[in-house]
Amino acid sequence: MKNLIEMAAVDGNFDTSESDLLKSIARRNGISESQLSEIKQNLQGVKFELPATKEERFSQLYDLVHMMSIDRNIHDEEIKLCDLFAIKFGYPRNKVQELISSIQHNIANGQKADEAFKRLAFLINS
Repeated sequence: MKNLIEMAAVDGNFDTSESDLLKSIARRNGISESQLSEIKQNLQGVKFELPATKEERFSQLYDLVHMMSIDRNIHDEEIKLCDLFAIKFGYPRNKVQELISSIQHNIANGQKADEAFKRLAFLINS
C-alpha cells in the first residue's frame, strides 16, 4: 500500500480516481480505510518488503501501473517510480519498459492482474 500511495502522490496531485483505486486495492487486500489512513500518515514507518512470489510481485507492479495510469495524466516521476519498483521486483532492466507498456495495454482492455500475468508470462519469465 505504501508503494501505491507513493505512486499516487509522486505527481503532486492525489485525485479522486487515484484515491478510489487505492481504497479498492486496500479492500481487496483486507486493509480497512482506517488502516489505510494510518499508512498514509506514517509512510516513513512502513518498510519496503519484496513480495514473496512471482504472482505477488506482478500483482503489485500491475497495481502500481494502474495507479500511474488511472488519471490518464502520466508524469515522468510516475514512470521512473514504476521502473524502479519493477527493477526492485527482479524484472530485467531491458524488459521493464515493454512490461509496463504491456500492463497498461492489458488494463486498458479490462484484464485483471491474474489474466495479465498469464498473457505476459513470456516477459515475466525471461
